[in-house]
Amino acid sequence: MPTHIDPPVHSPGLTLVLGGTGKTGRRVANGLQARGIATRIASRSVSPAFSWSNPAGWPTVLSDVKAVYLSYAPDLAIPGATASIRTFTEAAAAAGVQRIVLLSGRGEAEAEACEQIVRDCGLEWTIVRASWFNQNFSEGAFTDMVKSGAINLPVGAIGEPFIDAQDIADVAIAALSETGHTGEIYEVTGPRLLTFTDIAQELSSATGRRITFTSISRAAFLAGVEQSGVPTDIAWLMDYLFTTVLDGRNANITTGVQRALGRAPRDFSLYAAETAQTSVWGRAA
Repeated sequence: MPTHIDPPVHSPGLTLVLGGTGKTGRRVANGLQARGIATRIASRSVSPAFSWSNPAGWPTVLSDVKAVYLSYAPDLAIPGATASIRTFTEAAAAAGVQRIVLLSGRGEAEAEACEQIVRDCGLEWTIVRASWFNQNFSEGAFTDMVKSGAINLPVGAIGEPFIDAQDIADVAIAALSETGHTGEIYEVTGPRLLTFTDIAQELSSATGRRITFTSISRAAFLAGVEQSGVPTDIAWLMDYLFTTVLDGRNANITTGVQRALGRAPRDFSLYAAETAQTSVWGRAA
């Protein structure tokens, strides 16, 4: 099990970062570039453009690529994800890709089906199976709730080991650029379980203002999501995550970060304190 930083692999070719402008993708790209690794960031807004709905464009994006950070938007649980992952891995193998690092989700049967596709694709592989992100509260669906001071979600007193997106990225960077990570499933979590009530208290302490959490019904939540104009697939995903995944199945801590990096994961309190010094939640604390 890796407990130290191995020297980077100096192989010719590019490392492709799918979702390269997202929460983990941009951190992965930045980290690879800091190591001097030639990186191609893939999204619909760059050239060559990448879209999951346009497989015909994938060979161009995969040209000269030797390693891929594979993150699927919005989530591997979305219907149709397994077909897309299978088609992409086949295209990657045909293009000469040697290594794939897949971002997966804990407690999702659909995600594990995608993991198996990657494991069976014939390439070097690493799975990074992550818990819920800290950054959901500053770069995702819950940001406006934090800004308003009221987090209202359909969940009870379930503990979740929230993990920092930078820890996920650091594990992926190691798997993409070092030896010793092939064939590993790194299930990565933060260092402690936090309920949403705990989260509200942490955010209140970090921001210096009162932020509350209220458990609401599923019906009330779905009505609010519909009124907000959230896209249908995102609404479906949020409902799935709260009603299926956040049922206590993931209420445990793992050592994936430690195994991959030889260090402990960042605590939510550090994330909250650092983020509170920015303007993302309003006036800096």
